[in-house]
This record gives sequence, C-alpha cells and structure tokens, in this order.
Amino acid sequence: MLNFFQQDGVADAMQEAEPVVEEKTLSLFDLLFSGGLAGTVIIVILFILLFVAVYIYFERLFAIKSASQVDKNFMLQIKDNVLNGNIESAKMRCAQTDSPVARLTEKGISRIGSPLEDINTAIENAGRLEVYKLEKNVSILATISGAAPMIGFLGTVIGMVIAFHELATSSGQAQMGALAEGIYTAMTTTVAGLIVGIIAYIGYNHLVVKTDKVVHQMEATAVDFLDLLNEPA
Repeated sequence: MLNFFQQDGVADAMQEAEPVVEEKTLSLFDLLFSGGLAGTVIIVILFILLFVAVYIYFERLFAIKSASQVDKNFMLQIKDNVLNGNIESAKMRCAQTDSPVARLTEKGISRIGSPLEDINTAIENAGRLEVYKLEKNVSILATISGAAPMIGFLGTVIGMVIAFHELATSSGQAQMGALAEGIYTAMTTTVAGLIVGIIAYIGYNHLVVKTDKVVHQMEATAVDFLDLLNEPA
C-alpha cells in the first residue's frame, strides 16, 4: 500500500517537473516585418507598389467599362440624321454621348463633304487619341509586374549577404539568430515580390483585354460610318 502511494507521488512530481510548452503563434505583421531593417525597407516598398497597382487597376477598369457602354440605337440615330441631312442633329447626338465611339463619329461627321480618305484619316487620328486615353497609366502596371519580383530578389541577395557577413565576421561561430534573420529577409522579400508581381501582371493583362474590346468597338463603328457615307444617295 505504501508502495502505491510512493509511486503515485513520484508520478505527480514528474508531471509537475515537466516543462509547459507554450504554443508560439506568428501574426502576418510579424511574418512580414521580422526580417530586420533591410527586409522591412523592401517590404514597405513592395506594399507601396501593391497599393499603386491596385489603385491603377480599379481606376482604369471603371474608366474602360464606362467607355465601352454605348446605346445600341446610337448608330441608327446617327444614320437617320445623316441620310436626312440633319448634320447638326447628328453632331448634337454625339456631343450628348460621352464615349470614344461617339467622339470618333462626331469627328467623322464634322468632316462630311471632304474626300473620304480625309474623313478616314481624321477618324484614325481621333481613334489613336482615344486609345491613348484608355491606356493611361496601364504601362505602370506592366512595370510593377516586372519590378516587384526584382525588388524581392534584391531583398534575397541582401539577406544572404547579411547571413554570410555574419559568418565571416564571427570566425565561424555566428549566432543562429543572426543567420536566421538574414535568411528570413531573403525568403520573405522574395515571396512578397512575387505576390505583388503576379497581382500586377494579372491586372495588366485583364486591362489589355478590356481595352482591346473597346478598340474593336471603335473600329466597327468607324467602318459602319464610312459605309454610311458610301451608300448611294
């Protein structure tokens, strides 16, 4: 009986002697900004690039979406006005519609009476201006998609330089914490740079596709307008 109580007491003592393992959690903030000063600077730069990329993407997306919205009856009304000789009414209808298609059509209407080649040239020049407006700042997205991963890789190189410098200056007895900080900087900046680059790249290509649709819409309108002028009286 005494043996049993002694064993029980030993078991209790062993349980009390066991160290309590605390579960360590790492927040996203700590994950991103625990790579030392160099890593923090790189991460901040990448965050700025991400903000710029997201802002440009949504600003251009809404602008392109607005430019692509044209009344289905627009060209029918223009055709009726032109065939009936109501040139001023056609111009007024174009002025009331805020879209690239309407501005191209208005440019063509203002040249009615000139040779067809001159009208076509005027429409093409107006179309180039409209495309330029649609593509405003989109090239910045392309730049960010290429620059962000490179900046991330720069952080990788800096992190590895820090790690190897620590090894070189400590005569082979570097502390693991210092080495880990350099490697940590290398890994986090690479991941962050790739994420920002991928987001910017996808946004850029999506805007290019949207812009191409509006350009095709303008080209179709220009062809319809020129065909209208070629119709026999």
